[in-house]
Amino acid sequence: MVIIMATIFWGQLICQKRKLSKVKLEYFRQHGGMILFDKLKSEKGLAFKVFSEDELIHATNNFDNSRILGRGGNGTVYKGILKDQMSVAVKRCALADERQKKEFGQEIIILSQINHKNIVKLLGCCLEVEVPILVYEFVLNGTLFELIHGKNHLKISFNTLLRIIHEAAEGLSFLHSYASPPIIHGDVKSSNILLDNNYMAKVSDFGTSILAPSDKEQFVTIVQGTCGYLDPEYMQTCQLTDKSDVYSFGVILLEILTDQLPLKLEGSETQRSLSLVFLCAMKNNNLDDVLASHVKSEESMELLSGLADLAKECLDMHGINRPSMKEVADELNKLRKLSVHPWLQLDMEANAEILLGGEPTSGHEIELSGYTIGENENQPINPRSSYYAK
Repeated sequence: MVIIMATIFWGQLICQKRKLSKVKLEYFRQHGGMILFDKLKSEKGLAFKVFSEDELIHATNNFDNSRILGRGGNGTVYKGILKDQMSVAVKRCALADERQKKEFGQEIIILSQINHKNIVKLLGCCLEVEVPILVYEFVLNGTLFELIHGKNHLKISFNTLLRIIHEAAEGLSFLHSYASPPIIHGDVKSSNILLDNNYMAKVSDFGTSILAPSDKEQFVTIVQGTCGYLDPEYMQTCQLTDKSDVYSFGVILLEILTDQLPLKLEGSETQRSLSLVFLCAMKNNNLDDVLASHVKSEESMELLSGLADLAKECLDMHGINRPSMKEVADELNKLRKLSVHPWLQLDMEANAEILLGGEPTSGHEIELSGYTIGENENQPINPRSSYYAK
């Protein structure tokens, strides 16, 4: 009797495993896994891995809550540690519709081949589950949003923030102009700009990204993105374009200029939206009223006016009038040259004193985003300093 029961048990277990394998295979096919495998075979040098579900369960300690790095409308991201002790970011995507399922494999192939220093690298994926899981490089120093709005944002020089947004613009410009086919991010915001150990910007989270439509009449059924950053033209037409990313990037420019959140819960409709407040100030020639006080004290009005003008162009209600991301990146590169480095400014002041017949002032101290360099050469330097000069 015991033998019969054991045989039945093992028989049921084998049947369940076979059913599970069939289900996993069906999910794999639905998500374009066969297309991906064919690509990996034809391009053996492609640094991309198809993970099993078990591998990622082990890496994330069964997707334990303590491993969560962030949540969003497009899924939850966990810190994972692979068998070779490499740290990765594991993203369990939100539910995908039938269109997304059909295109997923093809889009994964394209994203896997993007190699740019200012874009988070996609290392692999898992397709044998109902909703695909993506594996990205692990970027450890938080987000631009935290840098601007967090407790320590005053320790970061405006020059550093300017360098970070320029790098982010370069990453987006690459997606729009040099990826083949072009890629529209679809959810550009300061919390999707990650910072590596050198505080270099890396554009992340491609949960709402789409390949640039070849048919200009292609519409989306549901407008996705983040309130405060959404392109008003996209909300009206349901057409996501590269200029939608440009509008969202314009809001990020406002964040660093004003130190304000993109959207507030209090006040009238025009007071809640940072972009509307800014555009109203520009129309009335009141830029000074919306600029953050620490920003005005750090940088010249020439630079700040240039950034404000660029933001205004990005926020134009008509996408056709907005600059391309490449033009935005080029303009930011020019504007960065107007930002005077603190030590350069100190040298200029010292030289001016010498020319006037005086002695250079001794004991000057310069704050560089969290640590101070003074007369004492042995003064300790914070190794986690966020200052990063290009």
